[in-house]
Amino acid sequence: MVRFTVLASGSRGNSTIVCGGQTRILVDAGLSCRELFRRMRLAGEDPGKLDAIIVTHEHQDHVNGLAVTARKLGIPVYFTEATHRAWMRWLSPRRRMTYAQWLEQCRQQNAARRAEMQTIADEPEAEAEDSLADSENGSQPDGPGAELRADGSAETLSAGAPQGPREKGKDPAWLPSIEYFHSGEPFAIGDISVCPFTISHDAADPVGFVFAAEGVRMALVTDLGYISPNVKLQLKGADLLLLESNHDLDMLRDGPYPWAVKQRVLSRVGHLSNEAAADFLESAYDGNATYIVLGHLSENNNLPELARISAERALSGRASLLANRLLLALQHEPLASILF
Repeated sequence: MVRFTVLASGSRGNSTIVCGGQTRILVDAGLSCRELFRRMRLAGEDPGKLDAIIVTHEHQDHVNGLAVTARKLGIPVYFTEATHRAWMRWLSPRRRMTYAQWLEQCRQQNAARRAEMQTIADEPEAEAEDSLADSENGSQPDGPGAELRADGSAETLSAGAPQGPREKGKDPAWLPSIEYFHSGEPFAIGDISVCPFTISHDAADPVGFVFAAEGVRMALVTDLGYISPNVKLQLKGADLLLLESNHDLDMLRDGPYPWAVKQRVLSRVGHLSNEAAADFLESAYDGNATYIVLGHLSENNNLPELARISAERALSGRASLLANRLLLALQHEPLASILF
């Protein structure tokens, strides 16, 4: 059985579960781990049976609960390499400093180095002789992995302990396992085939996905400023289509957002409007999907009724598309699972 469950869709968090055969994939983790688990149980899904998390892009509404969820379940996370780097930068922002602060930091570091060198130079000769005697007698510093520093003191490393910046428990970006994929190169996660494709959005390396299992193709494409020719090609033949219908143009223009944000949403690297989604459904959609799910609806610049009406008008103009079932994915509750 193939199952597609939208747990949340909108500007405050996005997450979907794709199930096929014995494999379950979480697409994005934009809610907290606790809320993701709560919604999964509401939808009849067992969080403990997830096999992997796959990420479309690094914006917060798609990765907010990513690290905690992956660590709690001990499952791998699939990114493009650029998305992974951008996500890590987001979790570990660089500290800004003035030029004067930078000079002071350099001064303190130089003073510390000088003090350390002076300490080494002033060590009593007896300590050096004792250290030499220990060495000649074959004795070693206690503990596994112990090493001698240049000053003769022991530095003990626990055997098998993780080292470096990715150390578990200390780094917010630590993950149990990381797998990289490349846009345009299909791969498989268990029983599910995954085809990632490039979309137009203001992120490091944003992608949409086509998932295939047991002969069923499910396409997920949100967070894109326009539907490019390569996206249209990928969406052909989908049995299920999750398509962005983010905003109503008039509501966005008259709404509360600053003009710079409005320009960003309206741009070719922003979000798809109701009108743009409807235009695709009317002119470029092949009509194959049994289910069309409208997603990523803005809470400030859209209404579910407006998104639905725009899509229904586009579909009603082509009699062959009337069999398509139109659904809306919302922010505050999971959508009932779609089964094939």
